[in-house]
Amino acid sequence: MAKPNKHKKRKHRYALPMPGSSPGLVYIDGNSLDPKISLHTYNANSYKVESIANLTGLKERLNESEFIYWVEVKGFNSIAMFETLSKDYGINKLILEDITRTYQRPKYEEYGSYDFAISRMLYLDEEQNLENEQLSFILTKNVLFTFQDRYEDCLGAVRKRLEIGKGNIRIGGSSYLMYALMDMITDEYFSVLGNWSEQLDLIEDRLFEKPDKTIMFDTQLIKRNLITLRRVAWPERDKMNDILRSDSPLVNDQTKIYIRDTYDHCVQIIDMVESLKEISASNIDMYLSIISNRMNEIMKVLTIISSIFIPLTFIAGIYGMNFSREDPVTGKVLPQNMPELYQEHGYLYTMIVMGLIAVVQVIYFWRKGWFK
Repeated sequence: MAKPNKHKKRKHRYALPMPGSSPGLVYIDGNSLDPKISLHTYNANSYKVESIANLTGLKERLNESEFIYWVEVKGFNSIAMFETLSKDYGINKLILEDITRTYQRPKYEEYGSYDFAISRMLYLDEEQNLENEQLSFILTKNVLFTFQDRYEDCLGAVRKRLEIGKGNIRIGGSSYLMYALMDMITDEYFSVLGNWSEQLDLIEDRLFEKPDKTIMFDTQLIKRNLITLRRVAWPERDKMNDILRSDSPLVNDQTKIYIRDTYDHCVQIIDMVESLKEISASNIDMYLSIISNRMNEIMKVLTIISSIFIPLTFIAGIYGMNFSREDPVTGKVLPQNMPELYQEHGYLYTMIVMGLIAVVQVIYFWRKGWFK
């Protein structure tokens, strides 16, 4: 039997901006990590990755047109890094705010010399809890910036493809690299949904074997996670549609062909989410129905037992009143009192009558089908 899921501990809520605060403020959380920056440099014939200390002076190194660059930033605990992005690369401060406020929905925006996009990475940790992390993109002609607020490595598959160099990953340009990352994130949604689908199948088996209250808790947790995924999948689909309809010169036509495939994946994910939500709701309804039927069976047994003993209790109550036929002192006959009270074998006769009544009732209930 499958083990019940542990209830996920609630994490700290995102720090929302104060009402009336100025827009475009970079937010550095108290728990922010120091930035780790990796520079991936590649073309059709070569690939190199190196760690760099900061973004200062990096712009001059990114001017070689024969290479494509991927600047991978993890950790936001550096105001200077975002000031460099604003000063050297002309990144709008509203974008910097969206990068650091990591509760944004997936979206795609054009800003002339660069495009900005957000995806949400959903994956299951070692305890099968759903993690929801923001990945932000800044796309230029030959450079792609990505930003994560954690150190978790969720992009290893794309790095592996860059290292191997097969397919279009090295020759498709920076927009194709952005597509590859978004497509990998979308594919992870399928993996998460497949895991939940298996769990729901196991929960359904537990329903028929031995239903208990953990079934409802496990199903409710999956249903809650499905709502989270649906909140991500819908804007992710809209984002892909925006890229397809975009006239930005930074996204080439070849990349849009692949983006169309990712758009189809988003539609499939939305359909799967709705299907699994219906299954989870039906599992909860089935559990409640089974529990209700079990309670009805218990009440039915108790009703049968009560129905058998009510007439027996009635007889025992009558003869328990002990109204004597004769006065034990004077011997005077007392009219309208129990003549059977001192009758020979009266106890035996009474027990026989009570037994016959019980047998007749059992036969009657059996013929009515109450024991099925």
